[in-house]
Amino acid sequence: MYRNTRTFKVSVFVGALIAASGITAYASQLSTDARSAIPRDVQQLVVIDYRAMQNSQTAMDLRDRVMPPELKQFDEALRRSGLNDNHDVDQLAFALFRPKQENEEVVTLGIAQGQFPVQDIVANFKKKAVKPTVVGTNRIYPMTKTGMMLCFIDQSTMVFGGLDAIKSSLEARDGDVSSMLTNSTMMDAMRSVDSEPLWSILDQKGTQTMMKQLLGEAGSLADFESVRKRMLVSWYGMDFQHGVKFDLTITTGDAFAAATVSSLLNAAVVVRKLSGSDSEKAALADTDVSSSSGKLLIHFAASDSDFASLLRSPLFQSVVR
Repeated sequence: MYRNTRTFKVSVFVGALIAASGITAYASQLSTDARSAIPRDVQQLVVIDYRAMQNSQTAMDLRDRVMPPELKQFDEALRRSGLNDNHDVDQLAFALFRPKQENEEVVTLGIAQGQFPVQDIVANFKKKAVKPTVVGTNRIYPMTKTGMMLCFIDQSTMVFGGLDAIKSSLEARDGDVSSMLTNSTMMDAMRSVDSEPLWSILDQKGTQTMMKQLLGEAGSLADFESVRKRMLVSWYGMDFQHGVKFDLTITTGDAFAAATVSSLLNAAVVVRKLSGSDSEKAALADTDVSSSSGKLLIHFAASDSDFASLLRSPLFQSVVR
């Protein structure tokens, strides 16, 4: 087995804070070119409205609590590469996908969409004597001294990350290996949620990891193990236009499995209510867990003030670590 089955901030609350981008009514959709640059065996894909995030001080403050290291590195690298992060980048995505060798860690790939002055950026690299790594007809430029690199797929799409991640992305884009476009399960999940300003999809293993974390001690029960493998795929979307709203859907393939996991998660909520702080209890009261037609449905809604209180609670701190 590969060693890292992590998911990007998979809790109900953390998914929101990666970007806190629901202040805009526009969806964060990936172009076909961007999708074709993601390898088929993607474990999780998170897509955010980067422009809205940059335009909201609240979003930036919240983001700093939980954003993945890759996003921190990307922000810093933007300021050094010649890209104007406030005007050039529209959407930002992070994909976790399977490594080529089973004993390797999951690979993280970043994708940025916008209108990029590619010639100016390349000229800036040359001015600074930054030499690219040439792979086929592609030039991969170093962004930081820590190993983060970038490659322009076209004028509006850039991939970034480690060299191995970018090589895998280019192989998928060039058709040397299968891309996410051939993964019907993940593509169907994406079509269910990509109208949201912030959204994420997870494959079977990613979904199982997420649910294990959400359930806590309840995830070790025999009932969960009996239905774990029936969890097929999941997706969630966020909206911040009127308070905070979060909707997570997990497909299980049969009503019994969905109902079982729903019961376990409701039991975990009851336990947490008994020991949680006032803000945690309020948040859990705003969480609804149900099942329907083989799907587990989780809905969370709270006012801005209640959500702000939750950020300072031990419950929030435990799920972001």
